[in-house]
Amino acid sequence: MLISSETKFRGRIVTGNVEVVELPDGQRVTLDIIHHPGGAAVVAVDTSRRVCLLRQYRHAVGGWVWELPAGKLEPGEPPLSTAQREIVEEAGVSATHWESLGSVISSPGVFTETVHLFLATGLEPGTQQTEAGELLEVHWVALDEACRRALAGEISDGKTCVALLRAASRPGM
Repeated sequence: MLISSETKFRGRIVTGNVEVVELPDGQRVTLDIIHHPGGAAVVAVDTSRRVCLLRQYRHAVGGWVWELPAGKLEPGEPPLSTAQREIVEEAGVSATHWESLGSVISSPGVFTETVHLFLATGLEPGTQQTEAGELLEVHWVALDEACRRALAGEISDGKTCVALLRAASRPGM
């Protein structure tokens, strides 16, 4: 239960608070909590069973990261709409069939972000529309190879690893 909250930082995407909470066992603790609107990520699989992976530069981790097309939820935007928007913007494709792969929690000790995961099939070409500040390359990789890379630690982004493995476990994949 939240007792008190003091905002220490308000940015374009996140808000950082120091919060005093009462835990279910009655303890009162002070926590640093980063509030994030959440996001959506897409495992886009084509008819050759290849998945779209982005090699994206991420300043926060100091280099290039393999990721799925993904983005943050806009205010009032359903997660599926975010996913549908992001594969067009980042991968340059749209999809006719969508299936939920559940969600993942990024870092539950300090971060409120939940990322909703989707499998997209029935892909059709579109026009890539990256945003300012996005530096990425689009790669199409066999789904089995992408899963091997995730399991071997070659792909380190959490949402990407979980979503790839969940997609590959679906019947017909």
